[in-house]
Amino acid sequence: MIVRWMTAWVLLAFSASVWAISPYIQGDSVSGGNVQAAATAVEAKLKSGGFKVVGKYFPRDLAGYGVVIATDEAMLGEVGSVGGNAIMGAAIRVGVKANGSVAYTNPDYWYRAYFRKSFDKKEGAVKALQERLKDALGAGKGQGGDEVPGSLTNYRYMIGMERLDSPKNKLAEYGSFAEALKTVRENLAKGAGKTSKVYEVVMPDRKLAVFGVSMNDGGNSDGEWLKKIDMQDNIAGLPYEIYVVNNEVGSPHGRFRIALAFPDVGMGQFMRISSLPNTIIETMGAVAGVEKKSSGESWQ
Repeated sequence: MIVRWMTAWVLLAFSASVWAISPYIQGDSVSGGNVQAAATAVEAKLKSGGFKVVGKYFPRDLAGYGVVIATDEAMLGEVGSVGGNAIMGAAIRVGVKANGSVAYTNPDYWYRAYFRKSFDKKEGAVKALQERLKDALGAGKGQGGDEVPGSLTNYRYMIGMERLDSPKNKLAEYGSFAEALKTVRENLAKGAGKTSKVYEVVMPDRKLAVFGVSMNDGGNSDGEWLKKIDMQDNIAGLPYEIYVVNNEVGSPHGRFRIALAFPDVGMGQFMRISSLPNTIIETMGAVAGVEKKSSGESWQ
């Protein structure tokens, strides 16, 4: 009986490892030398593949690393039909390094987390996007850790931590979508919270918008906190997002968004950035137009 249970456990563990999904996929290398040239080469590949490039990001204090952000018209339609927090899936992020290495966000991973119960209906579109990315950028090994598919549908890092739809995501509410959108644009333009805009995707017919935000505040800047958890090679986890849904402005909670992007980071590593969830709330709150206040959120 003991042998039978041990055998079953081993088979279960093996099955889980086979079906686990990584957040990033290694693409074909491009000509290296400097990160800007590598990003330009990736941009050309994306455009040739029918994607629209909406931004490039080279985080401060992280020399040799960058991200190219693109959208796909067909997937934007799927994102819009799901609506709500799924607007974060509007952006496809491709990480590049000065040596020419490339890794991009794995649609099968991210859209399971964003589409949740709607994923089954959208799986065909997700697979089609995955094929287009493969044709444009290549498709090698997965990287960045992994998660069992079922865990992504209602993902959270640990019991008691926030999910995609946490009420803590809400930062501000305005009289209309137009007013909320205007507020976020103006605050990013003036660098509120020591931020700057990386990209924006607006779907006015759906009253949805998402912005990629560069956080530039010294030790809490993107480059610095990413180095603290030693996740530079998974630079495609950046930039962070703020979004508008109808008349509300929100941003994913740090204990959800950072863990989703870097699932192989242990609690010990996360404790190196224990104050970051609180900092993100304050930073994105400034962009959303709310007064600064301490939320007391950390990894503890």
